[in-house]
Amino acid sequence: MNATRADVVITGGGLAGLTLAIQLKQRDPDMAVTVLERRQHPVREAAFKVGESSVEIGAHYFAEVLGLREHLESAQIRKFGFRFFFSDGRKDIDRCTELGVSRLLPTPSWQIDRGRFENYLGEHARALGVGFVDGCSVRGVDLADGEGDHVVRFEQQGQAGALQARWVVDASGRAGLLKRKLGLAQDNAHNANAVWWRVEGLVDPNSWSSDPSWLQRCTPPDRWRSTNHMCGPGYWFWLIPLSSGAHSLGIVCDARMHPLETMNTHDKAMAWLREHQPQVARTLDASEHRLQDFLFLRNFSYGCKQVFSADRWALTGEAGVFLDPFYSPGSDFIAISNTYICELIGRDRAGKSFAPHAELYQQLYFSFYENTLTLYQDQYPIFGDAQVMPLKVIWDYTYYWSLLAPLYCSGHITDIGLLGRLKPDFLRARDLNLSVQALLRDWSARNPAEPQSGGRLLDQYHIDWFRALNGELQDHPDADTFLQRAQRNVLRMGALAAELLQQARQAHPDIDDHGITALLQDDSTVSASLEACWYSSAA
Repeated sequence: MNATRADVVITGGGLAGLTLAIQLKQRDPDMAVTVLERRQHPVREAAFKVGESSVEIGAHYFAEVLGLREHLESAQIRKFGFRFFFSDGRKDIDRCTELGVSRLLPTPSWQIDRGRFENYLGEHARALGVGFVDGCSVRGVDLADGEGDHVVRFEQQGQAGALQARWVVDASGRAGLLKRKLGLAQDNAHNANAVWWRVEGLVDPNSWSSDPSWLQRCTPPDRWRSTNHMCGPGYWFWLIPLSSGAHSLGIVCDARMHPLETMNTHDKAMAWLREHQPQVARTLDASEHRLQDFLFLRNFSYGCKQVFSADRWALTGEAGVFLDPFYSPGSDFIAISNTYICELIGRDRAGKSFAPHAELYQQLYFSFYENTLTLYQDQYPIFGDAQVMPLKVIWDYTYYWSLLAPLYCSGHITDIGLLGRLKPDFLRARDLNLSVQALLRDWSARNPAEPQSGGRLLDQYHIDWFRALNGELQDHPDADTFLQRAQRNVLRMGALAAELLQQARQAHPDIDDHGITALLQDDSTVSASLEACWYSSAA
């Protein structure tokens, strides 16, 4: 078998693999990069892959790092934030508690039709000089010892081929070529399942009520552009619009509370919706919402023992780790891992030592993954609590926008010196988060199980500090300014934790503080009040 050579071979040409190829070529146009992709391009739009909703890190990566803003603005849908309805068993959605924003927050994100986007990425990669071999199957990866080249064996249209490469990056998704070969799979004790499908036509939540107070809560009335979450005990249901004119739908649930066997066909899923989200089911029963596809996945979340190696291989995207689709972190972790991989390959090509960086970047990447995992583990029972869950969402986004998101969006994610200086702040924020997650679980477990009436929008747009935190993601402060902001943000996390504890004790005076008090720092100049939005938009 004759072999040709590339500097980098990427196995898998989905979202992670194609964006990495583009990032590598933009950094070093002389680099020979080849992507091997199983699917034939162009792929089908809409009914293709999940992972359509982007949040701030992933959106920044696509728009600014890769320079794809024009495509996002013209060919995808600008997202109207995240939106939650506490509507289990309810038809009167306008009388349920709604959490979201009435106007766009400053930092943009998009709803992404994955088929359309990956077709565009494939064309863009080829235009940059990436060798994009689609319609092929990778048959094996022979990793080299020492300084020799790796060999990637593949087959295309019945013809065998091979590529020698200094670097191999596995972006094969759940196929996990290198993970299986090297025995790197790792359970993460987050047992959740998902089913999802696409239907023709857009689903507009505004049509669920003609009540003027419902229609006037959002200006303009663009609820349909949000990632809409219909929440109940142990589950959430997503509605995401796609620019090709379809709507993406999915049920994600704690496996212990909602067994997969109750929803693993379209008929079962619709029966489940009629019980838990009857308004959504009634809408989807309309003839214009013809089914396009249906898929399910058991125990979708997992970790990995290693993702970056001094032996010049790496894993990115779902070939490495996967958390949970709630809060849409998938493209965030693609952005972070791809950026670290680019740094490692760049150092190697410049003749610099990269092995210590591989170890350090992996430690950082796993710490980001483990800290984010705490937002989901054992938290699904809270999801139907209309009192506690809105507070959790605000806390979780405050945590995200305080440290990890600004670290990436400011361009400091690879700044080892700054990361070392930030370590005490990251550790304090981690400890605060662990304590608050425990408080929220305890609080919700004490609350009555009956659904709460509402008919109100808890409008995050009117929380000034929350809106400002989001807006700062567009800044590019120097290292010293970034450090000062991070320290201020962690103080605000403490102030918010204190407010949450106070609210919990108003409901349950004997509730434990779960270590929050010991973590607080006295700084009266930092406020994290939620009073501006709390019940201020009651219908």
